[in-house]
Amino acid sequence: MREHPDLILLDLMLPGVDGLEVCKELKKERTTSGIPIIMLTAKSRESDKIVGLELGADDYVTKPFSPRELIARIKAVTRRAKDKEKMPEVLKIGDLGIDFSKIAVMVKDKPVVLTAKEFELLKTLIQAKGRVLSRDYLLDTIWGFDHAIEIQTRTVDVHVQTLRKKLKACAKYIITVKGYGYRFETEE
Repeated sequence: MREHPDLILLDLMLPGVDGLEVCKELKKERTTSGIPIIMLTAKSRESDKIVGLELGADDYVTKPFSPRELIARIKAVTRRAKDKEKMPEVLKIGDLGIDFSKIAVMVKDKPVVLTAKEFELLKTLIQAKGRVLSRDYLLDTIWGFDHAIEIQTRTVDVHVQTLRKKLKACAKYIITVKGYGYRFETEE
């Protein structure tokens, strides 16, 4: 790719090529993998949305849509992309050390083994910079569950509990906001 756009609006019904395949290739390439993608399509089945998001799309908009909604989604996706860019590669908070590029966590200079979801949960909480994230937001962002789906799950709570056990003394940074969700708060 000669140009490096800030965002790609990708129609899935392209002539001669499958938009899902284009997304897959863009996310596979090192030079384009960080570019946010919003998929535009007439395919509105839940399974179509899941496939698109699992292939790396940052958002999925079904036709017909209002131009105002699309602009709002573009702003939200580009804002999240800019927040990701601001994250340092290595972060040190007290006894907690996180190397985002190596997907490694240390507590008191000892490695802590996290699952992929636990690491994503920790990273998402840190990226929120003290904002409270709802369980629905975390389910949608990390597990790809659309919060409109009627799912009675304690997935987020169980993962937070496990993460806290693994982080031991550094678990104090993960704050529960009763009845809503969680936030990551460092000692000032």
